[in-house]
Amino acid sequence: MTDQENNNNISSNPFAALFGSLADAKQFAAIQKEQLKQQSDELPASPDDSDNSVSESLDEFDYSVAEISRSFRSQQEICEQLNINHMIQRIFLITLDNSDPSLKSGNGIPSRCVYLEEMAVDLEDQDWLDMNNVEQAVFTRLLLQDPGNHLINMTSSTTLNLSADRDAGERHIFCYLYSCFQRAKEEITKVPENLLPFAVQCRNLTVSNTRTVLLTPEIYVDQNIHEQLVDLMLEAILGGREYISNIYELLHLISKYFEGVAEFLDEVIEALILDEEVRTFPEVMFPVFDILLGRIKDLELCQILLYAYLDILLYFTRQKDMAKVFVEYIQPKDPSNGQMYQKTLLGVILNISCLLKTPGVVENHGYFLNPSRSSPQEIKVQEANIHQFMARFHEKIYQMLKNLLQLSPETKHCILSWLGNCLHANAGRTKIWANQMPEIFFQMYASDAFFLNLGAALLKLCQPFCKPRSSRLLTFNPTYCALKELNDEERKIKNVHMRGLDKETCLIPAVQEPKFPQNYNLVTENLVLTEYTLYLGFHRLHDQMVKINQNLHRLQVAWRDAQQSSSPAADNLREQFERLMTIYLSTKTAMTEPQMLQNCLNLQVSMAVLLVQLAIGNEGSQPIELTFPLPDGYSSLAYVPEFFADNLGDFLIFLRRFADDILETSADSLEHVLHFITIFTGSIERMKNPHLRAKLAEVLEAVMPHMDQTPNPLVSSVFHRKRVFCNFPYASHLAEALIKVFVDIEFTGDPHQFEQKFNYRRPMYPILRYMWGTDTYRESIKDLADYASKNLEAMNPPLFLRFLNLLMNDAIFLLDEAIQYLSKIKIQQIEKDRGEWDSLTPEARREKEAGLQMFGQLARFHNIMSNETIGTLAFLTSEIRSLFVHPFLAERIISMLNYFLQHLVGPKMGALKVKDFSEFDFKPQQLVSDICTIYLNLGDEENFCATVPKDGRSYSPTLFAQTVRVLKKINKPGNMIVAFSNLAERIKSLADLQQQEEETYADACDEFLDPIMSTLMSDPVVLPSSRVTVDRSTIARHLLSDQTDPFNRSPLTMDQIRPNTELKSKIQRWLAERKQQQKEQLE
Repeated sequence: MTDQENNNNISSNPFAALFGSLADAKQFAAIQKEQLKQQSDELPASPDDSDNSVSESLDEFDYSVAEISRSFRSQQEICEQLNINHMIQRIFLITLDNSDPSLKSGNGIPSRCVYLEEMAVDLEDQDWLDMNNVEQAVFTRLLLQDPGNHLINMTSSTTLNLSADRDAGERHIFCYLYSCFQRAKEEITKVPENLLPFAVQCRNLTVSNTRTVLLTPEIYVDQNIHEQLVDLMLEAILGGREYISNIYELLHLISKYFEGVAEFLDEVIEALILDEEVRTFPEVMFPVFDILLGRIKDLELCQILLYAYLDILLYFTRQKDMAKVFVEYIQPKDPSNGQMYQKTLLGVILNISCLLKTPGVVENHGYFLNPSRSSPQEIKVQEANIHQFMARFHEKIYQMLKNLLQLSPETKHCILSWLGNCLHANAGRTKIWANQMPEIFFQMYASDAFFLNLGAALLKLCQPFCKPRSSRLLTFNPTYCALKELNDEERKIKNVHMRGLDKETCLIPAVQEPKFPQNYNLVTENLVLTEYTLYLGFHRLHDQMVKINQNLHRLQVAWRDAQQSSSPAADNLREQFERLMTIYLSTKTAMTEPQMLQNCLNLQVSMAVLLVQLAIGNEGSQPIELTFPLPDGYSSLAYVPEFFADNLGDFLIFLRRFADDILETSADSLEHVLHFITIFTGSIERMKNPHLRAKLAEVLEAVMPHMDQTPNPLVSSVFHRKRVFCNFPYASHLAEALIKVFVDIEFTGDPHQFEQKFNYRRPMYPILRYMWGTDTYRESIKDLADYASKNLEAMNPPLFLRFLNLLMNDAIFLLDEAIQYLSKIKIQQIEKDRGEWDSLTPEARREKEAGLQMFGQLARFHNIMSNETIGTLAFLTSEIRSLFVHPFLAERIISMLNYFLQHLVGPKMGALKVKDFSEFDFKPQQLVSDICTIYLNLGDEENFCATVPKDGRSYSPTLFAQTVRVLKKINKPGNMIVAFSNLAERIKSLADLQQQEEETYADACDEFLDPIMSTLMSDPVVLPSSRVTVDRSTIARHLLSDQTDPFNRSPLTMDQIRPNTELKSKIQRWLAERKQQQKEQLE
């Protein structure tokens, strides 16, 4: 064949278009023939971006068309293979070719690769990678203990490339496979269509090898596969940054890298699920959670790293298969031991807080150390910083729980079961003994931090229906709390995961078995879980805060006294104060994160709405307006545990003490709370527990305006509580409810009821004072008094009459006790000042000091309460007089006032002159002023003045003269002094007349005398059961406090007594005769 013919044949071959010239094609064909004969594959490559490899140097030979066509077909395959080889090298950074880099072009191949020498030897002369050997090559690469020792240059470049060395020599095989996965993804977007299937195959190969690595990690020497998985995710979340100066930038950083890791892990997880012959999926993944648990448990709230790990868990709880493993992993070893839940992965997270890890141990605590050396501003800054971390932390926990609840019915059931079992196992946290035995407590139950954080997360879950007008709120079904024990399958079907609630005391006793629905909605379960979590956590922490506050005050006083006396104990007391202050600040900060408080307030206001709707019998999904009198139909309250109402009250009291600004800015919501207080405080039918009803008085004090409130310029007046309280549409019912619980708390059936009632009544006095200063409330109280005046002898004594009787009982007891304690304190102070204690043994002296301190505390309490009771009587008598001057009460209040004046202005006053009145809240000037005010308020009534001299025990004209001198001494207004002086003169004149009358009636027979008071009866009545005759006023006073016959204890009411008209006539005739005799004697 001639050259011309050969050229024509070649030029007509379609593959000739691959070459730049006909000479190139001829040269290529000649070389291919030679190479095929020698079975050689040494073909220098010069890839470009599109074809990756094309032959460039050929010798010239003459060949037939058939030969050249075969050569071109072979060349196409070889080009494709060459491209595959280069692609594999770029993806996996491995090679079988260790030829001189200078003979290779740098185009299309990586600069550094791991040379698989052993495999290259095994394949003899093959130095390229293809789809047949790539799997073996990757596996060989994964088995290399130190791939960095096998790196070779693939190009002739001499520039140092640390990045290429790091990528190709990556020792951690999990990270290596992820990088290969990423490079394969990139290849898929770039390679020509004919190479796309091979790029996809390489991508799948990274996934299958990762699956193998996780299934059989033991075959990879010195490789902690699970640590590498965690580290890979951690690096992706942090975006490869080791440190960012602005921590908030890092906290809110959304890592673009993590999407790729998530995609990779999703495919690996899918592959693992399909291949569980060697190991099950949970067996593969449990070690990952073990690593996370080990790392997270030592982290602190304010460490940035913590939030990266939480993001890892957020991914796991979003991934359906990993979420199942997670809820399986967090199951405690002993589900009945509450403390075991804290040791789980979720429990370890929930235990992270600024609270002390070991209660009472401040060493190594990272917050508020040496608080006395920090300024208030510095403490506020630290508190605000912690709150920012807490808000982020609670959001992460909330997202995790939300993911598990929404992901699938299975994960929802598992996480709800975990929560329900956890709460049930920790129910003992609320027991009294638990607080008294802390060593046992911390071995049996999860920590305060655990429940505080869990409560914060659950509160977030409740927010969608925590709106007063939410229709979803009223879908709550209280019968959930009455269910008995169910098995696991029943719980799953009914959506009931709390246990043991049927043993909780409810608001009222159940009279019938409830009608249970087939299942319960998530609103019901969320509310129950959240309320019980708050009861176990926030409620208990609040009690601790109050005790810490009290101990701080005592320590501060003791420290100050020790400093003043130069006692060596001062340094020790200062150290104790510092430690306790650290505990206080840490606890307060943990409990006052603003978003958590706002969420909790939203919940409690919604709970107030819900309980009110249940109390008025609303079974629909829309709230109905409150009307009085209240309708019947409140049986649903029999299934509402008391802790629902207790939580509501406890939280609002906490806000008043430690975060009052939250209440002020949420004043509009508080009207719903006032509705709740109005209904339940005054209705024993809807809330049986008198202690809980009495606590609502303290709640009312919490939500009402401050007595000395001044407008805050930063808060609009439209939010002020004053507006809500003073414009409350049911003011009259609220006032009546308060007075009713004041009376009801007298008899609780509790063995400590006598001491308890004073604590319960303490907040009621400032509320009554505030109400009295508001027209609507004052008129309501006066209406109650008017009704009492018109029904003094009703079968049941009127409410306001019983209230006044108890008020005077309290005043007499409290001030008398205060006087006794002050007298004892005066004696002990004199003994101490004389040096009589100096000769005592140290132990005896400590006992004396402790006794003096105890007397001081008791005196202070009784003084505070007596000041309140006398002050209340002072403002009530300003406009309510008819009841006080009635014989039922007049004699009692007069004897009480005179007795107090004896001690405050008479010869006994010296016994009360302790060193520092203010230390014991003893305010004798105020007491004298209030007593005189009461006298002046009632002094216009002739009957009242006439009754004053009848107090034979304490009254004397001298006593009133001494009172006038004291009023002048304490600089009371002149008009008050003149008025009291005139009153004293009037009473003295009446006393002289009465003395004459008493002399006239001195020889009255016993039949005419009251058997209890030994005074002449004016209106004798017969008691039905004992048949004893007593004066009407005497038995009326007795029945106010005790509705029994005083002579045989049988039940008795005023409507049962009968007038003894015969005896009354005899007494009147005898009186007339005595008066006539006296008149005749005078004539």
